[in-house]
Amino acid sequence: FFSTAATDIMAIVSAGAWAELTAQVTALQQEVDTLKTAGNPMTNADLDTLWLMLCAIVVFFMQTGFTMLECGSCRAKNVVNIVFKNSMDACCAALSWWAIGWALAYGGDTVSGGRNVFIGGGEFFLVSSGHFPNTAFAGWFFQWAFAATTATIISGAVAERCAVGGYIIVSIAMTAVIYPVVVHWIWSGAGWLSAFCDTSAFGRVGTNGMIDFAGSGVVHLTGGVGAFVGALIIGPRRGRFGPAEESDEEKQFRENRYRPHNQVLLCTGTLILWLGWYGFNAGSTLMLSGNASLIAAKVCVTTTLAAGCGGITTVLMSRIFMGHFDVNYMMNGILGGLVSVTAPCSVVEPWAAAVIGAIGGVVFYGYARLLLKLKIDDVLCASGVHGACGIWGVIAVGLFCTKENLISAYGVSDPTVYGLFYGGGGEQLGVQLLGVFAIMVWVGLMSALVFGVLKVTGLLRVKAEEEDMGLDRSEHGGVGFQLGSRPGSASILKVGKVQPDMTPDV
Repeated sequence: FFSTAATDIMAIVSAGAWAELTAQVTALQQEVDTLKTAGNPMTNADLDTLWLMLCAIVVFFMQTGFTMLECGSCRAKNVVNIVFKNSMDACCAALSWWAIGWALAYGGDTVSGGRNVFIGGGEFFLVSSGHFPNTAFAGWFFQWAFAATTATIISGAVAERCAVGGYIIVSIAMTAVIYPVVVHWIWSGAGWLSAFCDTSAFGRVGTNGMIDFAGSGVVHLTGGVGAFVGALIIGPRRGRFGPAEESDEEKQFRENRYRPHNQVLLCTGTLILWLGWYGFNAGSTLMLSGNASLIAAKVCVTTTLAAGCGGITTVLMSRIFMGHFDVNYMMNGILGGLVSVTAPCSVVEPWAAAVIGAIGGVVFYGYARLLLKLKIDDVLCASGVHGACGIWGVIAVGLFCTKENLISAYGVSDPTVYGLFYGGGGEQLGVQLLGVFAIMVWVGLMSALVFGVLKVTGLLRVKAEEEDMGLDRSEHGGVGFQLGSRPGSASILKVGKVQPDMTPDV
């Protein structure tokens, strides 16, 4: 029966039609095999673009974390000013990065021409002599979120006494000129320190260039140096530091008066920042296709370990040296660990990330105590978290970077230069130190110029009576927290000018 049926079917289908059908099936199978092997380029491009946009959104959400952290760390009479400044950072960065920043950082990288080792050129306002490619928009969006983060770092160092107009000028200068130049040096395709530089056309320092995967140096050290210079030039808050002969009781009273007013906001902001760091670090793969997804997953692991070890180390140090488990120090230790691993997160092993984070906690604690000894009033110790720990993160690459991770994350073919502890010699460590020095000199000089001019012109700091009153009232016409009881009952807070040295403040 089956033999007869098959004979009948073959008789119905002509020999030519059968051959054509067989050829089509064979061609379709070959096309499927090709797609399985090579992947669909359009699908990969769409996936990479979506990944970059989502990570940029997560990084931008860090502005919320910075705002909550700073509000909790300062006094209640200045929270509106802090919310305003951090929001202005995002607004100013959007315009300055569009108009100037992108051009100085990456100008000439997406459209040929205008490339040099020091600074980018072309593509101001995202307009170039050629056609600005659609593929560059996701990169612009991602890098804008980084630029806004860099500017916001400075906000915490000069909080509670910086005039709004002066701060806006600082924010624009940082996102339009100071930060973009550092980006061009280290992350562009033409920078003199860039691992992505075409050495045959432009040349770079070192065999691999400077390895800074997600920005311990580019973002955090830049913001940290700006924060230190700002805090130094603007001076401490009124009454923050007393005379040398002050009694221990007076010192403790003064210390309590300037402690963070809301630990809940401080902790919540820190945890939001920790969340955002996954977009910051893992998103710096810039793609998911190929093996990039595996690198991103490993980066999430190293980031987590460094944060945890930084927080634990710092809180233990506070218990040993201060006599209690200090929440403020623990939160900053978490951030210090995160900053420390930002540069090496893709090129180190998990155990090394834990060590790097723990050392980052020690670095932060020591730096924070040193600032108090020197009577430099960096309100959030931003220069410690981002500056000192940023330096350590960049240096850690030269010590812990492995050959295998360098091949995987940067595509270096059979590298001979890598971490000192793995037998890769001292060249990479030397390049990392050179990068730290270059960033500190450039950002330090430019920040000093901006802050110095603002101070001389009287635009940097509010008047003494306005500072005592609180910037919410003096700069914004109202307060963020209505501290007091219901109408008709006795008020728990007398609103008015506060004596800077004697009256408890909020």
